[in-house]
Amino acid sequence: MSNLLSNVRYALRQFRLSPIFTVAAVLTLALGIGGTTAIFTLIHAVMLRSLPVADPGRLYRVGSGDDCCVEGGPQDKWGMFSYSLFERLKKEAPEFEEVAAFQAGRWRVGARREGVESLARPLRSEYVTGNYFSTLGVGAFGGRVFTPDDDKPSAPPVAVLSHRVWQTIYASDPSVVGSTFAIEGHPFTVIGVAPAGFFGETLQSDPPDIWLPLQQEPMVNGDNTLLHQSISAWLRMIGRLRPGASTDGMAPRLTGALRQWMQSDSGYPSNWMADVVRMLPKQTVDVVPAGAGVAVMKEEYGRSLRILLAVCTLVLLIACANVANLLLARGVARRGQTAVRIAVGATPRQIITQALTESILLAVGGGIIGLAVSWAAARLLLVLAFHSSHFLPISTAPSLVVLAFAFGLALVTGIIFGVAPAWLATQTDPSEALRGSGRGTSDRSSFARKALLVVQATLSVVLVAGATMLGRSLNKLEHQDFGYQVQGRVEVDL
Repeated sequence: MSNLLSNVRYALRQFRLSPIFTVAAVLTLALGIGGTTAIFTLIHAVMLRSLPVADPGRLYRVGSGDDCCVEGGPQDKWGMFSYSLFERLKKEAPEFEEVAAFQAGRWRVGARREGVESLARPLRSEYVTGNYFSTLGVGAFGGRVFTPDDDKPSAPPVAVLSHRVWQTIYASDPSVVGSTFAIEGHPFTVIGVAPAGFFGETLQSDPPDIWLPLQQEPMVNGDNTLLHQSISAWLRMIGRLRPGASTDGMAPRLTGALRQWMQSDSGYPSNWMADVVRMLPKQTVDVVPAGAGVAVMKEEYGRSLRILLAVCTLVLLIACANVANLLLARGVARRGQTAVRIAVGATPRQIITQALTESILLAVGGGIIGLAVSWAAARLLLVLAFHSSHFLPISTAPSLVVLAFAFGLALVTGIIFGVAPAWLATQTDPSEALRGSGRGTSDRSSFARKALLVVQATLSVVLVAGATMLGRSLNKLEHQDFGYQVQGRVEVDL
């Protein structure tokens, strides 16, 4: 421990003696580490983080596809269902403790708190079954959540508000729970507020503001109701596995039930049936883990995030090569100092340890600044990707996992760019260095620096080529012919 502290103090003295080198190296590493950490932050939030629910490992989604529509019809890989099909498949899944259905997508409803607000405000609603919250393992922040008794046609209309809406729109007013809201002109009693940090089962921009029982959908939507239209695929399914149960064998059983339903109970028009029978062998239902929720954003942005992570890794490698070159040049300048240390008895191990200590300290400094860079970069990426969204439930603040990643990345980075300078430092001949010669060491250092330049150039060419191709693709998209005049046109969300 004393040797380590001595090495750290010595390294800090050397950094103070060469502030320009220190600042250049730390900032170079901060950009590389910060960019890579920013992408990892988004990957962790979008692809790896579990839902804030009880025991998320027991949650499974029935169906994994999302290519369908309200009009219904065969989907091949099913992931959206009508209410009648949900009821049928639920009976074929005894391995689940509970199975819930929830609306795929969000509908805007006009909502007004009676006696307080004179005008209705648009809220994003989600229709769910009465056991939705209990299936997920989510309680209420205030009041209570739905029970199966709330999801009956004869039940009084009730609703659950999101914590964000309760906090931002209604100023955390506790009297909201129990008050009456006019939703599309129909009175609903708000019975509870969802917990903070719960934004529904699907990670996506603009999550639900309010949850409504599925059986109240016909009352709200009137003639446009979908609940009892057997061919309208507008619901997703999620189940909580019983303790000790397994999903093995569930998919074939559910697929069989699906195909039987399509032939006998689907309500498809008679002129569809020939095509339905022909496409029947392709119709399947999967059972997939849903601890992280419905992976809409993962499927949509996962590939792009992985590509960005690869690009940032290349940038980090270029930064490592750049700093290694700086260290090699610095090592040549300090050749006499190293020779004195060897002459007074320093072992090669001590020389390497000291050089690696300096490298790792530089990397740690770059990592600390890189955390600030990663926070800003992640926020910028989210703003650019979701510029039209009102709210995005993704935090760019570094979590413990992100902090561990950044620390580990800084440590590995310090070792990567510090190995070559550390090894070359041990090759110094004390007598030649003290006489001002040391041609052999200088030649080796020159060769290593040239090799690092080749690595930098190669990686840079790869990045420039990729950026050029991306630029050309974006240019083609920008000038794509849509078949109508797009200038002066706007899209309105009603």
